[in-house]
Amino acid sequence: MSLKETSIPKFCYISNGKIWSNGAVWYADETVPFKQLMKGAYKQGDVNYPKFFKMDRLSKLAFMASEVISQEAPFHEETALVFANRASSLDSDRKHQHSIQHQEAYYPSPAVFVYTLPNICLGEISIRHQLFSENSFFIFDSFKAEAVQPYCNHLIATKKAPAVLCGWVDFDSETEYEAFLYLITNNTISAQAIQQLYKKHHDST
Repeated sequence: MSLKETSIPKFCYISNGKIWSNGAVWYADETVPFKQLMKGAYKQGDVNYPKFFKMDRLSKLAFMASEVISQEAPFHEETALVFANRASSLDSDRKHQHSIQHQEAYYPSPAVFVYTLPNICLGEISIRHQLFSENSFFIFDSFKAEAVQPYCNHLIATKKAPAVLCGWVDFDSETEYEAFLYLITNNTISAQAIQQLYKKHHDST
């Protein structure tokens, strides 16, 4: 089955200083750290959402990948979200641990603590796009389309969602981050084709 036949309308891939939209480089700056990459992408997309700058890095990664897709294919308010990663909220967990590990300078930050769950990034996307839909966040050791595809297809087949924004959003460090989000609008998508699409970009960066 070809990628065209699977009817994947839009996808975004982010890693190593590059943001891809439907197979073409949408924005790139491999010379800057993650924070500056996201700021540049924010400007590139002409995004007007100041809360973006207060998010943790996992949420920024997920937000920007979803933003790239939504600019070409606006989300229906019942678009479901099904994400996965391997590091959970490890980046924020480290920051939170650092803020509480010294008894003399103990001061847990509420701004950090709120992001110590990986599914908070789903909430940020839902607020941004005013989604009132089902959402799930899974933890796997690697991206596995076959693990989530039956669930996504079921949501569409049973009309619980007209579309599903699905994929992989993983942030471990400034140099180890990856997002691969794709929008499903029918239940004939091949997990194998999606895995191939992911592998093509993953192996090339």
